[in-house]
Amino acid sequence: MTAYVIYQGEVLDPVRYDAYKVKAAQSIIAAGGRYVVRGGDVEVLEGDAPAGRTVVLEFPTRQAALEWYRGETYREVRKLREGAARAHMYVIDGVG
Repeated sequence: MTAYVIYQGEVLDPVRYDAYKVKAAQSIIAAGGRYVVRGGDVEVLEGDAPAGRTVVLEFPTRQAALEWYRGETYREVRKLREGAARAHMYVIDGVG
């Protein structure tokens, strides 16, 4: 079943975050993932807008998403984001 990684991040250091984005994209593609949403303008329909950027990644399975996140490649990439952004990230299964 398809799984989605939802990332909401507030960028604190744009220069370092740009370096993170490049390496993160490479790791996502290498792990079989793809971007569904990558930032962009938000129009609030209810409640408050999320702080910062929203990114949605699609992976073929939850296991593939977890292997990407927990894998050595992305573990190293995450170090680039430390101090460059405050982030919330979680995985959720798609529908059937």
